Amino acid sequence: MSDQEEQRPKPEAPEQLNIKVKDAEGNEVFFKVKKNTRLSKLKRAYAERMGKPENSVRFIFDGQRIGDDDTADSLGMDDQDEIDAMIEQLGGHSA
Repeated sequence: MSDQEEQRPKPEAPEQLNIKVKDAEGNEVFFKVKKNTRLSKLKRAYAERMGKPENSVRFIFDGQRIGDDDTADSLGMDDQDEIDAMIEQLGGHSA
């Protein structure tokens, strides 16, 4: 049992947000994040789940790249907001 729910009587501002991360192929992964948790944790978890190196994925929210020290609160995220995940193409040849 958790005491946290009883200590937080503010239902209008949930402590945890449901955030959707969507990539260019339309794949969606959902995360629950606390407003003050650094988003580097979400970025790491997403990269692991997708089998990509963490440094090969860029995360964009409202046109702004998400930094490791950003939090949902610092970016003004709300419940059900969406983050775009961009896989950086490393190497390759141009035609």
